[in-house]
Amino acid sequence: MTGCRALMAGFLFEYDTPRIVLIRSRKVGLMNRAVQLLILAYVIGWVFVWEKGYQEVDSVVSSVTTKAKGVTVTNTSELGFRIWDVADYVIPAQEKDSIFIMTNMIITVNQTQGICPEIPDKTTVCQSDANCTAGSAGTHSSGVGMGRCVPFNRTVKTCEVAAWCPLEDDTSVPTPAFLMAAENFTLLVKNNIWYPKFNFSKRNILPSFNTSYLKSCIYNAKTDPFCPIFRLGRIVASAGHSFQDMAVEGGIIGIQIKWECNLDRAAALCLPSYSFRRLDNRDTKHNVSPGYNFRFAKYYTSPAGVEHRTLIKAYGIRFDIIVFGKAGKFDIIPTMINVGSGLALLGVATVLCDVIVLYCTKKRYYYREKKYKFVEDYEQDLISETDQ
Repeated sequence: MTGCRALMAGFLFEYDTPRIVLIRSRKVGLMNRAVQLLILAYVIGWVFVWEKGYQEVDSVVSSVTTKAKGVTVTNTSELGFRIWDVADYVIPAQEKDSIFIMTNMIITVNQTQGICPEIPDKTTVCQSDANCTAGSAGTHSSGVGMGRCVPFNRTVKTCEVAAWCPLEDDTSVPTPAFLMAAENFTLLVKNNIWYPKFNFSKRNILPSFNTSYLKSCIYNAKTDPFCPIFRLGRIVASAGHSFQDMAVEGGIIGIQIKWECNLDRAAALCLPSYSFRRLDNRDTKHNVSPGYNFRFAKYYTSPAGVEHRTLIKAYGIRFDIIVFGKAGKFDIIPTMINVGSGLALLGVATVLCDVIVLYCTKKRYYYREKKYKFVEDYEQDLISETDQ
C-alpha cells in the first residue's frame, strides 16, 4: 500500500524537464551526424525528389472509345465464299472500355423449332425410352426432353428433345482459327483523360498528330510509342502469347494506358505509356473451360412464314482498355506537412544516441549521472525546517 502511494505521489507531484549535456565523443558525435544525414537523405531524396512530396496529387478520370479495322475472306462448305468486315466480327458494335474481336466460330445454319435427337454424350445416350425423362430440361440439355429414345445414327441412340433443330455440335473447336487473318487487323484506341483537382484534360491523340500520320502509323514501342493504332497480332505478342494459338479458343487481353503527369512542367510532357498483358488464366495444368466464347443468333423468316435462325458460338479475344495514373502539382500544404514531418524525424537521432549512450556504452553510469539530476522541492524543505 505504501509503495502504491509513493508511486502515485511520484506520478502526481514530480516534473521532469530536459537537460542539455554536451558529450565530447568522436563515436557518439559521428553516430549522431550519420543518423541525421540518413534522415535528411530520406526526406530530401525519397519524400521530395522521388515521391514529390511537395505536390498535391489527383487520380485520373478517363473515357475510352475503340474502332477496329480489317477485312478478310473465307470459303467453306457451310457458308461458301464470304467477306468478313468490322460489322461481322466486332460483337457488339460498342462496349464500355472493351472490344471483342471474333476469331473463331462454330456455326449452325437453318435452325427451326422442332423435335430432334440429342448430340451423343454420357448423359444423352440411351438404350430405351426408360432412359429418357419427359419434360426434363437440364442445364446441359439442348432442349426439353420428350421421353423417347430415338436413333441418332445407325449405331447410336439418344434421347429426343424439342429444341432448335438441327442441334449445335460443339464437341470440337475448329483448328486453325476460322478468322486467323484477324492477326493483321488494327485497333484504334481513343482515350480522353481529366484531372478534376487541376482542371487539366488531354487525350492520347496528341496535338502533333495529323490525319496522314494517323492513317499510316502503327504502334511500336521503339519507333512509334505514342501511336494509338495497334495491330492485334503485335498486342498479343507483346503480352507474351501467340495470336494463332489464342485465336482458336479465345481469351482476354488488357491494354494498359498509364498517365503519369507532372503539372509543374509543360503540359506537352504529359504523355501516355502503353503495356499489354493477358488477363484470363492460362494454366496448362488446370485447363478447364479455357478461353472466351459466347453464343448469339441471327433470325429470319422464310417465304413460307417459318422462323429460322443461324446460331453462332463465337470464340474471340476481348481487349479490355485499362487506364490509370495520377497527376501532381505544387501546393504549399503538402510541402509544409512533409517539411514538418522531416524536422520531427530529426529528433529520432537524439533519441537513438541517448539510448546508446545511456544503456549500451561502457561509461553509461557516468553519463546517466550527468544526464539526470534530482532536485527536491525548496518550499517543502522550508516547511519542514519551520515545523522543527
